[in-house]
Amino acid sequence: MSSLAPYAVTAGNSRGRLVTETAPVGRSEFQRDRDRIIHSTAFRRLEYKTQVFVNHEGDLFRTRLTHSLEVAQIGRSIARNLQLNEDLVEAITLAHDLGHTPFGHAGQDALNDCMQEYGGFEHNLQSLRVVDVLEERYAAFDGLNLCFETREGILKHAAKKNARKLGDVGVRFLNNTSPSLEAQLANFADEIAYNNHDVDDGLRSGLLTHEQLEAVSIFSRHLAQIKQRYPALTGRRLTHETVRSMINTLATDLTQQSILNIKNAKISSLADVHAAPLLIGLSSQIKKEQQELKKFLRDHLYQHYRVVRMSSKARHTIERLFASFNANVKLLPTQYQIKFQQEEQQAIADYIAGMTDRYAIREYRRLFAIELA
Repeated sequence: MSSLAPYAVTAGNSRGRLVTETAPVGRSEFQRDRDRIIHSTAFRRLEYKTQVFVNHEGDLFRTRLTHSLEVAQIGRSIARNLQLNEDLVEAITLAHDLGHTPFGHAGQDALNDCMQEYGGFEHNLQSLRVVDVLEERYAAFDGLNLCFETREGILKHAAKKNARKLGDVGVRFLNNTSPSLEAQLANFADEIAYNNHDVDDGLRSGLLTHEQLEAVSIFSRHLAQIKQRYPALTGRRLTHETVRSMINTLATDLTQQSILNIKNAKISSLADVHAAPLLIGLSSQIKKEQQELKKFLRDHLYQHYRVVRMSSKARHTIERLFASFNANVKLLPTQYQIKFQQEEQQAIADYIAGMTDRYAIREYRRLFAIELA
């Protein structure tokens, strides 16, 4: 860790764990966090949770699991160049989607609507709930007992009404202070990964074409560069080279702009990071291009009629499951019936949010399909 910048998070300046434990042997505190996340039940479930395309739509589309691995790879690479704590960035990025519902954002929006009377639902808060409460693996504590800085990074945002309920990890939202640079970086690594890999999946699915994407500055520029370098290149290789080049540009720009921001803010300690505005970011030109790409994806991929149809079915599935469980708690598995006695509708939200796509579809059929012999 001697190569880390003085403003990076280390075991020495970490705020520790909620439950004190003996220091790990042969690995760092944040490597321990990473390992606990990888071995968690919630992490395994990500294999069958939607990114954009529902799991059964195809074997090669990204899932929440492959997305999280890609985010971790991008995050670690940038962290190394910024002399930040790679292990912490990896832990945050691997855990950031643990609380996500089945069926991607459509599932989250549906569950949030169902929970409006009961405080709403937000997958970011649910991810923290998973690692703090819901995982049941250890005798000495609930959850995974992760370090404060990992938990802080998982919690990207929180309304003040929710922050007041979160104890130490919610304080920064009340005091308007910044999280660690590692947490800031994890957030950007997530954005870089999902924008560019949604382009890849959109092209693979046939819902997007190269011709459409040539209207987007960052894609058009990189596509032209790859065609100039490899005039005969076509098909999937052309797509892969273009997307890979875009990711490299974004990662390089983020590194250079962040170094400049840190230098200009005269950051020399972790305390300086907390007191400063957010420092990890893209240059103004690349940020503008990223926003253009996000708008394109929203208009042409996420609003494509085939995706809207999938989203509509997903919303219907989540809404009907919630309504049925809420109307008759005895439809819930026994352990969630017991939880409902203490936590009421939150127990239903925990059950539904923990489902994979295919489990939710199977549970829907169990409840509503009438199968005749």
